Amino acid sequence: MTSMLTHAIRNLPASSAWAARVFARSLSCSSQLQAAAVQPKSKKTLAKSGVKNIVVVEGVRIPFLQSGTSYADLMPHDLARAALQGLLNRTSVPRDVVDYIVYGTVIQEVKTSNVAREAALGAGFSDKTPAHTVTMACISSNQAMTTGVGLIAAGQCDVVVAGGVELMSDVPIRHSRKMRKTMLTLNRAKTLGQKLSLISKIRPDYFAPELPAVAEFSTSETMGHSADRLAAAFAISRLEQDEYALRSHTLAKKAQEGGLLLDVVPFKVPGKETVTKDNGIRPSSMEQMGKLKPAFVKPFGTVTAANSSFLTDGASAILIMSEEKALAMGYKPKAYLRDFVYVSQDPKDQLLLGPTYATPKVLEKAGLTMADIDVFEFHEAFAGQILANLKAMDSDWFAQNYMGRKSKVGAPPLEKFNTWGGSLSLGHPFGATGCRLVITAAHRLKKEGGQYGLVAACAAGGQGHAMIVELYPQ
Repeated sequence: MTSMLTHAIRNLPASSAWAARVFARSLSCSSQLQAAAVQPKSKKTLAKSGVKNIVVVEGVRIPFLQSGTSYADLMPHDLARAALQGLLNRTSVPRDVVDYIVYGTVIQEVKTSNVAREAALGAGFSDKTPAHTVTMACISSNQAMTTGVGLIAAGQCDVVVAGGVELMSDVPIRHSRKMRKTMLTLNRAKTLGQKLSLISKIRPDYFAPELPAVAEFSTSETMGHSADRLAAAFAISRLEQDEYALRSHTLAKKAQEGGLLLDVVPFKVPGKETVTKDNGIRPSSMEQMGKLKPAFVKPFGTVTAANSSFLTDGASAILIMSEEKALAMGYKPKAYLRDFVYVSQDPKDQLLLGPTYATPKVLEKAGLTMADIDVFEFHEAFAGQILANLKAMDSDWFAQNYMGRKSKVGAPPLEKFNTWGGSLSLGHPFGATGCRLVITAAHRLKKEGGQYGLVAACAAGGQGHAMIVELYPQ
C-alpha cells in the first residue's frame, strides 16, 4: 500500500503549490465567523416515507481540557455525569422521559466499565432507565448516537441520551501478566504454606508495570506513526501540516472569543475552580511550531506535538428524540439526523482514511453531492491525516485503485470546512468527539444559513464514520 501510494504522488497536486492554495483558502473562511446569519437555502428535505424523523434537540459538552490539568483527580463517570447534568439543565427534560442512555468511551476505567450506567445514576436518572457503553475508538460517541437513532427508528424508544467520555489523565496501568497470574493464584491459596510457596516464586521483573500505549493491537503502531507514514505517502510536507494546525487553532480562538462554541457548559470541578472554556486552544506561530522535533518517526518525521491533537479529558451528551415526541414536548429541534455509514479498511496503511471511504458512501445513500453540503465537520486527529484525506478524496487515481470507484468524490472546499476549529485545537477526548462534531454542524448550519452538514471521522482499527445532518426548518 505505502509503495503504491508513494508512486501515486505523481498523480496528485504538487505539495508546495497545494499548501499555498490550502493556506490561502483557509484564511478566507475566517471572515465567516463575523458574518451575520442568512436565510437557509431552499433544498429538498431528506425525509423518507415510512421512516421516522429523528432529531437532535440539544447537545452539550463540558470544556475539553488537556490531560493532567483541572480534571486530573476525577474519574470518567464524574465527567460524563457533569455532561449529563449540563444537558438536563439546558433542556429541562424530565429524567423519567428518557428511555435509554448510551455512552461511548475508549480507555475504560475498570471500576466503572459501564460508565454510562454509573454516570446516569450519578446524574439522578432513575435506576429503571437502561444504560450501556459502547467502544469504537475515536468514533465511539458516533456509535452511541447511531445506536440511539436505531432504537428510536425501531420504535423501541422515543427519547435517548447519547454521549461520550474520556479521561486521559488517569488511564489504567496494570501489573505484568506474571504478577497478575501469581496474585490471582495467591487469592485462591488456602494454606499458609501454599501462599508462601507462591510468594517465593515472585521475581523482580514481575514488578515491571504494563504502561498503556495509544497503539494498534494488530500492528503495534501508534496512530502517530500511521499519520507520519500517510503524510509521506501523500507528499504532505511539514510546512503544510503546521499551516493547517495553525489554521485550526486560529479559527477555534476566534470562535471561542466570538461566543460560537455554544455546546460548552461550565463545570464546577469539586474542590477546584469552575471550568468554562477549552484550554488547548493556543494559536502559535509558524516559527515556533517549526522548532519542534518529530514526535513519532525520528529524526525525519513530519508529525509533531504542534500538528497533532493532544491527549484530552472531556465528556459530551446529546438529546435525541423522534420528531413527533420532541414537538409534543414543546421543543424546537436543532437538526435532523439523516443517513449514516460506517466503513472499515486496512488498519495499517489506511488506518486514518475513514473519511475518504465514508464520505462518498453517505452522499450516495442520501442522494446528495459534495456541492449540496453547506458545512463540513471532520475529526482532526493529525493535520497530516486531514490533508491526506483531502488529497485522497480529490484523486481519481486513488478512487479507481483503492475504492473501486470510477472517479473521485472531490475535496470539501475549505471555506466550508471546520471553520470553528477542530480536534487539533479544541481537543480530542476520544470517546466524546463525535457528539461535538454533530452539534457543531447543527449550530453552523443555523449560523451560516445552510441546510446540509456532513460529519466524518477516522478511528483506530482502520474504521470511519460519516453522517448527514439536516437543519431543522427555522
